[in-house]
Amino acid sequence: MLDIRPFTIDDYCAAAELWKNSEGVTLSAADSRDNVNRYLERNAGLSFVAYDDGKLVGAVLCGHDGRRGYLHHLAVDKRCRKRGIGKVLTARCLEALAALGIERCHLFVYGQNRAAREFWSRIGWFERSELVIMSHDLAGHK
Repeated sequence: MLDIRPFTIDDYCAAAELWKNSEGVTLSAADSRDNVNRYLERNAGLSFVAYDDGKLVGAVLCGHDGRRGYLHHLAVDKRCRKRGIGKVLTARCLEALAALGIERCHLFVYGQNRAAREFWSRIGWFERSELVIMSHDLAGHK
């Protein structure tokens, strides 16, 4: 029986293992236990996990900046795909964001990750080809 519930820091080790074993998900220092804990506290009740017979089979991080929502690291165990778990996790996040008055949500997908792009398109998301993501590392920045 599938159990979808809010992501807590107690789920971190299993989720990190799932992410490490999921193509298209890249972990960095930003995904440390402490950083994810801070993210979960700041965005309480917005991230979700899926358990099947006591085993974590899906996870997603969700948060917002007060204007827009963001999904990060949606992953479903390879053996459990095509069962709607990713769609259900996404729906729970969007419902939680909408309840807070957030009207749009974004996510990041590697351009070469065709399977992810097809999944997101299939469940109603659209690509924003007019946008370019730019990053700046803050390490050593004071």
